[in-house]
Amino acid sequence: MIHWTILLAVEAAEEAAEGGLFDFDATLPLMALQFLILVAILNAVFYKPLSKAIDGRDDYIRQNRLEARERLEKAQNLAKQYEQELANTRRKSQETIAAAQADAQKIAADKMAQAQAEAQAQREQAQKEIDQQKAEAMTSLEQEVDSLSRQILEKLVGPELVK
Repeated sequence: MIHWTILLAVEAAEEAAEGGLFDFDATLPLMALQFLILVAILNAVFYKPLSKAIDGRDDYIRQNRLEARERLEKAQNLAKQYEQELANTRRKSQETIAAAQADAQKIAADKMAQAQAEAQAQREQAQKEIDQQKAEAMTSLEQEVDSLSRQILEKLVGPELVK
């Protein structure tokens, strides 16, 4: 094994003595030309289509994000508008309910006042009838009292003296 290592080292030293590590003869421009051709081919075949695809994807993503923002703003505006309409509707319904309650209370108060007025009128009518009946009863009592008084006087004093 040592033998092979020595042989390889000797062979490498001979090659180094002949031309060095790099040879700057006609192969260098040929290698540079091959490299430039490879770069041009890779650029035309691989890098340009790939960069177009990446740019297209970026544009697509950017466009979708803008559209999503616009839709989100539109949805938020619609939500605000619906909330305002809902608040207005609730306020109007509250006003309608309050007005209906006020009307109902007014109608109830009117009915109560009307019923009280009717009751008062009936009481006054009943009082008038009672007063009339009382007056009639008094006149009839007076007549009876007069008649009874005359009868008593006639019995006591006699019928000739009473007239």
